[in-house]
Amino acid sequence: MLPMTQESGELDSLVRKRIRALRVAQGLSLEELATRSHLSQSSLSRIENGQRRLALDQLVTLARALDTTLDQLVDTATDDVITSPTVDSAHGRMRWTLKADPGMSVVRQRLTAPPPDNPARMRAHPGREWLVVLSGTAILMLGQRRFRIETNQAAEFPTMMPHAIGTEGGPCEILGLFDHDARRGHQRDDGDGSDAQGAPE
Repeated sequence: MLPMTQESGELDSLVRKRIRALRVAQGLSLEELATRSHLSQSSLSRIENGQRRLALDQLVTLARALDTTLDQLVDTATDDVITSPTVDSAHGRMRWTLKADPGMSVVRQRLTAPPPDNPARMRAHPGREWLVVLSGTAILMLGQRRFRIETNQAAEFPTMMPHAIGTEGGPCEILGLFDHDARRGHQRDDGDGSDAQGAPE
């Protein structure tokens, strides 16, 4: 058996903590997880407490019993925790891509204009969007309907429904979460020269 380095010791401790955290998060007792993983309760307790050596076959079994994978159980990729946004000053936006799902984006946008009066300037494209108003009051035009969204209220809608968003009574800030199709739809719209106020890119 190879001597334990500081790095391997840190991974060992991390995996043990992760096993316990996953068990607790899923509401499993030691006995229930032991049954699921075909281990004795005392063996599982010693694994969690660092009193028993971690064996690869046991980790595979425990990962399966905890509805995860071995890779996720031993993952140490924490270097890229902090990310900076892409800033679009012309549209008053900041955008972040989610590393876990690059198809999803988070956008923060400051709105200063009301939604367009002309229905022809509303957008429709594949995808789905979710947004929350951080400050002020937003107006969401969705098809023939008009929704007033106050600070801390959220809206979620399919983007195949013609839509536009603007502000009421002064500037407002929104934070939006939307899928790849929705982002592409807004990127195409932003490139067409239109000055319609829309949901975030």
